[in-house]
Amino acid sequence: MSELAAGEGRGIALHRINAMVLRYWYLLLSSWPRLLELIYWPALQIITWGFLQNYIAQNDGFFARAGGTLIGAVILWDILFRGQLGFSISFLEEMWARNLGNLMMSPLKPIEFLIALMAMSLIRLAIGVIPMTLLAYFFFDFNFYSIGLPLIAFFCNLIFFSWSIGIFVSGLVLRNGLGAESIVWTLMFGVMPLACIYYPVSVLPGWLQYAAWTLPPTYVFEGMRALLIEHSFRSDLMLDSLALNAVLLVASFLVFLALLRSAKRHGSLLGGGE
Repeated sequence: MSELAAGEGRGIALHRINAMVLRYWYLLLSSWPRLLELIYWPALQIITWGFLQNYIAQNDGFFARAGGTLIGAVILWDILFRGQLGFSISFLEEMWARNLGNLMMSPLKPIEFLIALMAMSLIRLAIGVIPMTLLAYFFFDFNFYSIGLPLIAFFCNLIFFSWSIGIFVSGLVLRNGLGAESIVWTLMFGVMPLACIYYPVSVLPGWLQYAAWTLPPTYVFEGMRALLIEHSFRSDLMLDSLALNAVLLVASFLVFLALLRSAKRHGSLLGGGE
């Protein structure tokens, strides 16, 4: 029995990760408003911004020549934002159910818990973004998937950054309780101006450009504009973004573990209230 227990303590157990993903999947399927919300907001964004781009293109040739940079930016922003939100919402499900203490006392390891949240983030993201890209194609003749292989680099860098933010804010909520819940929705919007989603970095004041280049999404949106406007794939930007993401992912995981230990010491793990 002791050998079995020791074996359970080593490595990452896929069956425990799978069990957590199934838990969140069943929660999602049990509520049609949750599913509708995942589709509704991305669809609303792409329709609103798509018609705005049509209007601008009719009055100024830039956006027509730019090959849909506005619609592309909206879709990539939604991947970034909803990747983080999908991660954090699944975490908040445990806080709302007062179940986090039970999970942390089970054989489930923090890394397994976080991997399960990452998997659920991808599932929730697919439910929202795929219909969004189809609307962009049928309404505005913008084929997001025609970007090709660079799309993989864009997606990976955005999703890695969204997970870093998701892990960080989950740790803050874990330590401070649901009173800090609002940070889940607000922090990414704080990043938005510096990520240069709808405009190039050169628009920012010189001193602020240094801050913008510390964020991995900035490289992705600059790379998207280079691809759609100049038809040039900037692999250097993607590699720089990947290096920054690697540092941020490791740092966010270490911060999460530190906040988890702090929550255990202060007894906030079982409370989780306001």
